[in-house]
Amino acid sequence: MPKLSIIAFDGTRHDLEVQAGSTVMENAVRNSVPGIEAECGGACACATCHVYVDDEWSARVGAPEAMEEDMLDFAYDVKPTSRLSCQIKMNDGLDGLIVHVPERQA
Repeated sequence: MPKLSIIAFDGTRHDLEVQAGSTVMENAVRNSVPGIEAECGGACACATCHVYVDDEWSARVGAPEAMEEDMLDFAYDVKPTSRLSCQIKMNDGLDGLIVHVPERQA
């Protein structure tokens, strides 16, 4: 099972063991990680699951696709490593992934 670390805005680290094929957002919601609102439930129709992929992981996670980029226009404080956590599917290649939750969601 891949490991995922989600660091809340206040610095609290949530270290999780997750199922391959699940999304970062699903795991954040399941584990009550603060700051991930996920209002659309993972449909890539809002920007309330916005995270910053840790710099070390950015290349491995990859860039957002066009639809996700459009949604990121509505996110708060977008940075080059911004992604919607509903669009990041965990797999063995992402074992150890670290993401950071922004100060607030859009």
